[in-house]
Order: sequence, then C-alpha cells, then structure tokens
Amino acid sequence: MPDLSQITCIEDLRVIAQSRVPRMFYDYADSGAWTEGTYRANEADFHKIKLRQRVAVNMEGRSTRSTMIGQEVAMPVAIAPTGLTGMQHADGEILGARAAKAFGVPFTLSTMSICSLEDIAESTDRHPFWFQLYVMRDREFIERLIERAKAANVSALQLTLDLQILGQRHKDIKNGLTAPPKPTLKNLINLATKPRWCLGMLGTKRRSFGNIVGHAKGVGDLSSLSSWTAEQFDPALSWADVEWIKKLWGGPLILKGIMDVEDARLAASSGADALIVSNHGGRQLDGAPSSIEALPAIAEAVGTEIEVWMDGGIRSGQDVLKARALGARGTLIGRSFLYALGAFGEAGVTRALQIIQKELDITMAFCGRTQIDEVDSSILLPGTF
Repeated sequence: MPDLSQITCIEDLRVIAQSRVPRMFYDYADSGAWTEGTYRANEADFHKIKLRQRVAVNMEGRSTRSTMIGQEVAMPVAIAPTGLTGMQHADGEILGARAAKAFGVPFTLSTMSICSLEDIAESTDRHPFWFQLYVMRDREFIERLIERAKAANVSALQLTLDLQILGQRHKDIKNGLTAPPKPTLKNLINLATKPRWCLGMLGTKRRSFGNIVGHAKGVGDLSSLSSWTAEQFDPALSWADVEWIKKLWGGPLILKGIMDVEDARLAASSGADALIVSNHGGRQLDGAPSSIEALPAIAEAVGTEIEVWMDGGIRSGQDVLKARALGARGTLIGRSFLYALGAFGEAGVTRALQIIQKELDITMAFCGRTQIDEVDSSILLPGTF
C-alpha cells in the first residue's frame, strides 16, 4: 500500500487521475452533457449551503454509522454505479468492490462495467454487493442478467430510469470513445504518456463489457457491441416495466434518476425500497437543477414512504452531511470514486473513503452533533438552502 497521507482531499486525487488515465476515459468520467451547466451545478450548489457552527458541546463518542435499506454502513455513502470503470484502472470494478468491502460501505456494479458480475463475486468471496440495471429492448437478456445477479449474491438491484436515450456528451464524440481504445495515431500518442495504465491493461484480460459480451445474443466480439448498445436502450421504458422488474427480482429495489416530486410519488407508490435523487451526474438533461437543489422538495413529498438518497457533486464529507441534513438517508459517490481509482487503484479508493469519513465526522462535531442519525436541517444556516 503506498503512503497516501499527503493526499488530503478528492481534488488531489482528481489531479493525479488526470495525469495517469488516458484522455478519453478521464474525459468520460469528468464531463457532462452539452454545456455541462448541470454537471458544474451539482458541485457548486453544495458550496452555497452554509453550516451552523456550535461550541461548548460534548463531542465525545461520535459515530458516522448508519443504515441504507436496512444494511449497516460505516457512513451513509455507497459507491455509485459507473460505466467503463475498468478503463480508469485495470480491473477497476474489482478493486472498488474490495475497497468498499473492507471499509464497510456498499459497492454498486454497473450493467456497462468492464468486470462482470461473476468477476466481482469471485474476487470478494461472494460478499454482497449491489447491481445497477439498464432496461434493454431484449427482455430475455434482462431476465438472464437478473438471474446472474442473484447467483452472484447481489443484495439490492438499482434500476436506472433516466437513460432511455443517451444525452450528448461532446467530449466523448470528439475523443471517439471506445473500450478498449482504437489504435489511432491520436490515441497511441496519448497512451504513450500513460505507461502505468498501459502496463495494468496488459496484465488483465478484462478490456470490454463483461456483463454483455458473450451473454447477449449477437454480441460475440467488440465490433458488434457499440451498435448493440445503441439499439438496445429502451425509450419505451414505463412504470409497468418497473413493476415487472420488481416481481422478477424479488429483492430490495432502488430507483435511480428521480428529479421531480411527481416522479418521486410514483416511485414511492411502486413499492421500491429507495429512490435516488440524481441527474446522472449532469450527463443527461443539461439545464436540469442540481441534485442537491432538487433533494429537499422530494424528501418532503415522500416522507417516510420510501428511503430517499441522492448522488451528484459529492466531493467531501461536508457534502454528505449537507445532503443528510436536507433529507437524504444515504448518498452515492461516482466521480470521487473514479478519480481515486484512476489515481491509485484500490489504495486510492480506500483513501477517498477515509477522506470523506473524516471530514464528515469532524464537520458533524463542529455542528454540535455526535451521531449521524441525529443530523437534520437545524445544522444548516437558514436562508442558505
């Protein structure tokens, strides 16, 4: 394990990841749709929210431990599902799952991961993890994917609702994003500056979409994958499909991509266990509000009918605390996780979780609280949220 004691914030990890990860994959993680206005707002809107500092309060016996859908967690943070994670660092999903297991937070594997469901189960001794599902036109593939998730000891299914069609991300088009990268002159020149990444990739067999290649009909090699995914995301997704998947899965169900009070009420009435206030990291509808801005009204609307979580823009423990104060039972980190992974692999992910937990713990104490489950909007300065 490298000594990462001088890495003190997520921004440190982002800078190092930018230097180590090939441009197309760094840009894939660090970008949003169209003008990227919503992507930037996700992070910036946290800074507008101010905390009430309290003094002469007994700060002993602090704990960040909580639960997310009944599962005990070291802090109310889970690793979000991110596509192409194994292109940020060789075997990236495996490394992230190992770090999450050791730290005591949930890990979510994406449908569009490089490492497969079976890879994660095997590499973590079948430790429970979460799986994120995209709804495809090929319903037989979805049925098989859910059965594979059950066999891999997945403990909760995260159904993403906000990617029926793909938002345009200018950087991905300009970079010619593929997994693995095509051997163009531009890519080869860039890869020559990333020897650490290249060596890692030479040492693994996992370089394409492990949940899809060899499992979906008509996808036996890399050349057919891009056309398959373009054709398969289902624009006709409806609440009836949510009900179908809920019955097919039979376990805890989380609905990701809720940004509107009306949709939140529908999510609560669907019988799902949790919803995630999320604008897909600003990668879908540019011009939508930030997740933290949308959170309070949604949390108020559904009350205790369904557990409310949020993701988007979390770069610190203070962000986690603010989200918790505004009604989020749990939070998810995507880019913070990817920066850490791209910078230092598994050790980087562990360091990111340490940074977030320490900042959450200390900030909570300064706000006069010792238990994360006691935090509410009274820790925030009125008029700033």
